[in-house]
Amino acid sequence: MVLEAEILREHSKHQTVRIARWIGADRRRFRKLMELLLHGEYRVTQRSAWIVSQCYEQHPRLITPWLPAMLKKMQEPGVHDAVKRNGVRILQCIEIPDSLLGTVVSLCFDYLNSVDAPIAVKAYSMTVLMKIAEREPDLKRELRDSIELLLPYAGPGIHAHARMVMKRLEADPVKT
Repeated sequence: MVLEAEILREHSKHQTVRIARWIGADRRRFRKLMELLLHGEYRVTQRSAWIVSQCYEQHPRLITPWLPAMLKKMQEPGVHDAVKRNGVRILQCIEIPDSLLGTVVSLCFDYLNSVDAPIAVKAYSMTVLMKIAEREPDLKRELRDSIELLLPYAGPGIHAHARMVMKRLEADPVKT
């Protein structure tokens, strides 16, 4: 399979799953996919992000060595929203190494507080921050404050997700 050609051939769930199955647990094929995500042209990067997410679901260990590069890509100006969305979607599920916690916290707060971030990116960022706050309780107050500032301008999707996150944060309140 010529990976880049297959990525460009069709943008559908069927094609995404098909390519992810072809990659499977093969580290060399996954490396090719990640190189396209990190260095491909805009459309290839966009479509690769969804495939990376699908690969992560089947073989989560493949992504670990690529986390720093993926985080760097997510911070690039003008990066496609699909890269942000699928990157933060993965971060919701993965055990984030201590060495990357600061970067992930900063990135997720930037997304959460951004006027332009898509709803899914904000919702996934809330979840990532909630999980980190469970490890690092000092973040709970900042996360609550950010959510409270966001709610007056947010739609129903963010409100529903925020209720769930706030409920979990309140289950283990921060002492003042």
